Amino acid sequence: MLMSSERCLRGGRMRILIDTNIFIYRENDHVLPGNLEKLLKILNVIDAKILIHPKSVEELKRDLNENRKKVALSKINTYPRLESPPDMDADTNFLNLVGYPSNPNDYADNSILYSVYKDAVDFLITEDKGIQKKSDRLGVKDRVLHIDEALEIFGKDIFDEKVAHPPALKEVPVFKLDTNDPFFESLKEDYGEFETWFKKISREGRKCWVYSKEDGSIGALLIYKFENEPIDSNPPFPAKRRLKISTLKVTHTGYKIGELFIKLALEYSIKNKLTEIYLTHFTKPDDSLVGLITEYGFYRAAKNRRGEDIFIKELFADKEKIRTLPPIEISKKFYPTFYDGVRINKFIIPIRPEFHQRLFTEYKDRQTTLSEHLGEFIIEGNTIKKAYLSHSRNTKISSGDILLFYRSVDKKEITSLGVVENVFPALQDKDEIIKHVGKRTVYSVYEIEKMAEKPTMVILFTWHFHLVNPLKLSDLNEMNIFAPQSMALISHEKYLKIKNKGGIDERFTVH
Repeated sequence: MLMSSERCLRGGRMRILIDTNIFIYRENDHVLPGNLEKLLKILNVIDAKILIHPKSVEELKRDLNENRKKVALSKINTYPRLESPPDMDADTNFLNLVGYPSNPNDYADNSILYSVYKDAVDFLITEDKGIQKKSDRLGVKDRVLHIDEALEIFGKDIFDEKVAHPPALKEVPVFKLDTNDPFFESLKEDYGEFETWFKKISREGRKCWVYSKEDGSIGALLIYKFENEPIDSNPPFPAKRRLKISTLKVTHTGYKIGELFIKLALEYSIKNKLTEIYLTHFTKPDDSLVGLITEYGFYRAAKNRRGEDIFIKELFADKEKIRTLPPIEISKKFYPTFYDGVRINKFIIPIRPEFHQRLFTEYKDRQTTLSEHLGEFIIEGNTIKKAYLSHSRNTKISSGDILLFYRSVDKKEITSLGVVENVFPALQDKDEIIKHVGKRTVYSVYEIEKMAEKPTMVILFTWHFHLVNPLKLSDLNEMNIFAPQSMALISHEKYLKIKNKGGIDERFTVH
């Protein structure tokens, strides 16, 4: 069966026949069912041609309810008819398979189904169980769909582009960008056809994430595109649902915007069930972009005809192949996948609301600050790699361990999951602490200096996910887990309860 995106790629406009029972549901005075309303919107967005079979019109005319018939017929002209539908009367093979019609309704159903059988349309959408059974006998079951099946197939071409990002970063159509901005000079030098390409993607309605500096010039840009086609490279790669990063450039450095872009690309891809992310790039010596992307699992996979390196990130790792790797290596090379088996410890870490607000800026229901709306970034919120400081004397924590962050005081819930990258225990030199944490911590230099008056543990960790279902204190109490006052080690069994109830995505765990 050709899926909807594949049919679009082959160049023809998809033709979808709607059965009478769907049509009447759509056009009567009843409240439109949510799934049908959603499907009709999707079909409109992907520019599918919705058709009505002439026999459907005849069925409507036989309706004995005059008011309902009048309403339906008055609206029927808003739908184009299937022109010159194939005639089944002389096709004895077809009739032997589906049965000869015994009444006008059977005749209409068979005629509608025959249009699919003879490839006059791509798909038929119907809730008629009799038609569904007949389609199985004819070998066209994959093209005769219930509403929910159609949603599953055609919905793959519709993307949820709403990903949480700081107010300073804007999502805009690329045609709003000024290509005379000095930001584009290096791109024009590297790509002679830049202007032609930019006009093309502007007309396509391509979108981007852009940061503008105080003077209005561009400081960072990520242009992206969904693809479902082969990558023309050596070696070549077959068609897959991928996110292509067409442009990723940051000149406004020091704010971890590159990490933020990686985070947004990953969230977008996961939300829209894409399997890979890739980009092409002319690699230079000491290339900062290559350093950034390889830190999160992109690898150099091939070259294209222009000599650009192709970097690919697979979102779903082969668990059988990586299961025996050290846990920290799984987290680094296959991010956001992580190891959560019995080889590592799991800790609940309390974090105060004011620090949670700054460390996890994309967390749902978070109130953004005035300074953010004025164009400022909370740098530690942009990062994937973060730092946590504690006076805990715990000696059991090590690389690869799991951290479950418990927002204390107000929410009193476990919200987020990270993986320990490195641990530096019992530090009292503020300069050494600052060297380790850089811009990845919520603490100011003054606060670090005060903390360093006592032995301070520095935990560098990678943020992986927020829990789909944050676990309230009442949920934890039911699991015999109590509000932590400091870093608390929990058993693997209790972690599994948190994992299951919190909705941690099993696709990204290895054990």
